Amino acid sequence: MKAIETTGKIDDRGQLLLDRPLDIANYNRVRIIVLVPEETDINPDDDPIETVIEGIQQGFHEAITGQTLPLSQLWEGIDDN
Repeated sequence: MKAIETTGKIDDRGQLLLDRPLDIANYNRVRIIVLVPEETDINPDDDPIETVIEGIQQGFHEAITGQTLPLSQLWEGIDDN
């Protein structure tokens, strides 16, 4: 048996919705193990993939349209407490 790890959501009907299609062929049935995070397992630094992609797209847009700051300016005040 081959294992593939991916992410997804459970909708209001209890159906599993994958974040992206699986790249497999000729498989009619699969076995699913669903790992549901406990409240203590939730990491506030784990952003959903959609949020990460939107941030990357926004950053790319800002870069190609010249909406950037010099690196030296980004470090200004970093050591101020």
